[in-house]
Amino acid sequence: MLVYLDVCCLNRPFDDQTQERIRLESEAILLILGRCQRGEWQLVRSDAIALEINQTRDSIRKAQLQGLVSVATLDVRVDDMVAEKSAVFVQQGLRVFDALHLACAEANRATVFLTTDDRLVRWAARQSDMLQVKVANPVGWLLEVMTDANP
Repeated sequence: MLVYLDVCCLNRPFDDQTQERIRLESEAILLILGRCQRGEWQLVRSDAIALEINQTRDSIRKAQLQGLVSVATLDVRVDDMVAEKSAVFVQQGLRVFDALHLACAEANRATVFLTTDDRLVRWAARQSDMLQVKVANPVGWLLEVMTDANP
């Protein structure tokens, strides 16, 4: 299982945990990262993730994010193919980083692209016929995977 977490997901465990949704998403993300750390699944890292993390102004948060992504075993470079696919996604309404992350996930043939961005999940649902990767919220996806594994 190849898992791509966007930076929204990586940030979630460090967000304000007083909101129930944020706590649930954080727990799901930590469970997913735990499976990646144990080698059950593989986390995909990309140039897009590194670039976005490097734009984080808070040095403590930046170090925390880099620690989480260090679990990754696969790297995706932004090459011409990824840049072209990203540009197509931008033309179809995605923000630049969202488009770049999605193009990186597709380039590495990730099983799933996880995000806590509702707007991105809705966009992907409308565009699912053209996407080569499943786009989902980590909570719903993890429940789906756990249900499929233990019916």
